[in-house]
Amino acid sequence: MNRSIVISRYATALVKYVGEEGCGEAVCSEAERLRSALQNAPGLQGMLSSSDDVVSAEDKKKLLVSALGGSVSDQMDRYLELLVRSGRTDMTADILRSFTDAYYRARGVRKAHLTAVSEPSAEFLESLRELVRRKTGDDVRIEVDVDPGLIGGFVFDIDDYLLDGSVRRQLELIREKFIEWNKRII
Repeated sequence: MNRSIVISRYATALVKYVGEEGCGEAVCSEAERLRSALQNAPGLQGMLSSSDDVVSAEDKKKLLVSALGGSVSDQMDRYLELLVRSGRTDMTADILRSFTDAYYRARGVRKAHLTAVSEPSAEFLESLRELVRRKTGDDVRIEVDVDPGLIGGFVFDIDDYLLDGSVRRQLELIREKFIEWNKRII
């Protein structure tokens, strides 16, 4: 079966499950923590992708639970058991990303990404949230990354809209203009 269809089905099933159980925020928080742990530990993802002959299904479940600090909610525990039993642990990170996106989208919450040189103030984040609320009518969850390589400014990404107000990008634009201008001289 097509990988994207499988990911979508498992994510949709989890959205429905947490809706019935009334524990969406807690499971969503665990899903984001687990996805982050999988991204930061490529060896862990490799172990989850290996066959059951190399790493047993029981050990895969233990790895997933330990990546969440050793304790998980009953709902997440049951869901991880489903992934392990059905042999879908290699898709865990993608399924969880799809789940969190679908969960928040169903509740009218957009997901945004802010990259800044330093940690932004709470006032700045709230003004960004308010701007998005006024323009779209939706709430927004902003993930923040710190990247000193931007030199200054920030990059804000929401849905298909990218606002790059970084000094690094401005310097790249100036460089491109100089190159273009020098080609005309020659």
